[in-house]
Amino acid sequence: MPIRLRKLIGTIVIATFMVFYALLGMTIAVYKLQDTSHMVQLAYYLIVGVFWAIPVMPVIKWMQRPDPE
Repeated sequence: MPIRLRKLIGTIVIATFMVFYALLGMTIAVYKLQDTSHMVQLAYYLIVGVFWAIPVMPVIKWMQRPDPE
């Protein structure tokens, strides 16, 4: 598979994942964190804001693989 096609597919996969991830993160925050302190909310948003990179990293590595000769 050429690198350009992998990048297109990877971009679509990452964008779709990010939309659902953000919606899930916001839904959890609205229903579970309403009555918590600001520090707990800050910690949640920091963790959720960084955690998205873990499942996306294999897709990025796959996208950057060189073309087969």
